[in-house]
Amino acid sequence: MNKKERAAYVLHRLEQLYPETPIPLDHSDPYTLLIAVLLSAQCTDARVNTVTPALFQLANNPHDMSRVPVEKVREIIRPCGLSPRKSAAIVELSRLLVENHNGEVPQDFAALEELPGVGHKTASVVMAQAFGVPAFPVDTHIHRLAKRWKLSSGKSVEQTEADLKKLFPREKWNKLHLQIIFAGREYCSARGCNGKTCMLCQEIFAPKA
Repeated sequence: MNKKERAAYVLHRLEQLYPETPIPLDHSDPYTLLIAVLLSAQCTDARVNTVTPALFQLANNPHDMSRVPVEKVREIIRPCGLSPRKSAAIVELSRLLVENHNGEVPQDFAALEELPGVGHKTASVVMAQAFGVPAFPVDTHIHRLAKRWKLSSGKSVEQTEADLKKLFPREKWNKLHLQIIFAGREYCSARGCNGKTCMLCQEIFAPKA
């Protein structure tokens, strides 16, 4: 298969494997999703989901969170790692949402990326999953599989994102980025496949009859 054929196959196969794509991070609105995505940096979604109930019981909106002492937030989110930086970002971004956005999460990439602790990937996840705006957040799973499946040779997540956006229809981005993540976790993990051993890699690179 050439690259376009591989992309078409990946799209078709992942739709078969994952027709439904539930959002992995537990949340109730754009704000709680934003906080959960921020916490997921260098942390598993499963771990985040064990931490956020206590955090959101303490404060589940920017108005309340902006008044919580950073130390209290840090203690709750410690299991997620990087707690000093993340706790400071959570309290400060909450204050800025109240001051600059009437307590609402902005539906705008640039405005989101201006918030503390919010990079392009986090903004893309929020835009895609909270607001349905086409985006292709590239995490380590997607970056790895795009290279493994020879869909991108990008050395950075930014280049991989650009390559994948060119390969796949815009209306498929939001669902596909989750499908690739699910496939990476279930079949084509970093240690569980060398690019040849998992079911998906075998199918994608099977010699033509």
